Amino acid sequence: MNSLNEVVNLFEKKLRILLENYNFLKEENEVLYNKIAVLEQQVTKEKQFNSEIEKKYQTLKIAKTIEGSKENSRNTKLKINALIREIDTCITQLSE
Repeated sequence: MNSLNEVVNLFEKKLRILLENYNFLKEENEVLYNKIAVLEQQVTKEKQFNSEIEKKYQTLKIAKTIEGSKENSRNTKLKINALIREIDTCITQLSE
């Protein structure tokens, strides 16, 4: 009978340890999921920021090309022609 009590006590002790480990891991998992959510938000914000910077860069590049200089006159003409084609396409789409 004494041996049976020892086995039950040992089982209870191991079960208690397992439950403590489970609760600890559950809390740690929750913390990690929260960190993932925060990091995903940061990544989204950074992507938006990068997109805005890229648009500003492209606008500046176009402005510098249109501003023109003797060495960039060919590029300026090409850009203006591309812009005119794009505007014509937009007008065509609007008129349909």
